[in-house]
Amino acid sequence: MPRPARISLAIHARAGSFSDRWLERARDLGVAHRVVDCHGSRIMDALREHQGLLWHWTHTSWADQLIARHVIRGAEALGLRVFPSTETCWTFDDKLSQKYRLEALGAPLARTECFFSESEALAWLETAPLPLVAKLRRGAGSQNVQLLRDRRSARAYVQRAFRGGHPAYRGPLADAPRLVARARARRDLVGPLLRLPRTLWANWNKARELGVERGYVYFQEFLPGNSHDIRVTVIGDRAFGFTRNVRPGDFRASGSGSIDHDVRRIPEACLRIAFAVARGLESQSTAFDFALDREGKPRILEVSYAYQDLAVHDCPGHWRRDLEFVPGQVWPQDAIFEDLLGSLESASAPSGRWSAAPEGVAGALP
Repeated sequence: MPRPARISLAIHARAGSFSDRWLERARDLGVAHRVVDCHGSRIMDALREHQGLLWHWTHTSWADQLIARHVIRGAEALGLRVFPSTETCWTFDDKLSQKYRLEALGAPLARTECFFSESEALAWLETAPLPLVAKLRRGAGSQNVQLLRDRRSARAYVQRAFRGGHPAYRGPLADAPRLVARARARRDLVGPLLRLPRTLWANWNKARELGVERGYVYFQEFLPGNSHDIRVTVIGDRAFGFTRNVRPGDFRASGSGSIDHDVRRIPEACLRIAFAVARGLESQSTAFDFALDREGKPRILEVSYAYQDLAVHDCPGHWRRDLEFVPGQVWPQDAIFEDLLGSLESASAPSGRWSAAPEGVAGALP
């Protein structure tokens, strides 16, 4: 059924991103839309004639990193409903932001310590429990995550962080293990080989543009005994869950490509926490990575508004907020598109966003 003519969407197109399906859905549903360039200097003028904006911006684009949050905030000031909203993407690819935002909500974040002074970090390390997981604030797929097993390596990590710095993107072959794992999962090893020269050139450019991270250290407690992590993706009032097995001979699960969609592996506590925290964040869509602590309680490791669509789509169904399971596969792009249209068609939706007002999170957690 065609949508009301008063609705017009602006969509930033990026090949291979969520925008591919958003454009397809807009055409299929008869929704008026226009492709816009959110990198353009006059983007605010272009947005004035629309009621909504969809932009699947990425952490691997330096231009996106520089301007996405500013453009989104400007679009919201114009009265547009935007995906992702400021609240949704505020913590994206910034683990420092995640730490303080989640701690403020009382969410069960794995214990995390940050230092912005080399001397303070080194002093803390003298008695810190080992091993420690060291992370940079930027990076996905377990990039920039390493296990520090002894104080000597931990001190060396700190000294480098406050002197030369750590590269935000680890060079042309940084993604090789993850890409090989994904190719094996899809039974397609020839495709990546054919794309290898283009991939190497693109990754070299990423490393050059993203530069180095320095002036801080970010440590997270190591949670032993986990054979997999738990990914719960909340989109509106839907939660999709799957697990990712830890890489052989490693401690990391993210980016392993070994995904299990057995819903019996998803603890109910993770679903309740994800729904409660997503509501507290006023988030339209957030993926939560969980691991279990020594007492078997879920701890949040990281969150992200952006994620791989296929892993979510391949879930056999999703949970509603009351934890009723609804069978059937759903593309996350379609769920996001549906929610945005619903907000535009609802006269009661608040201006500039469609998420509900924040509620206390701690009281809602199991």
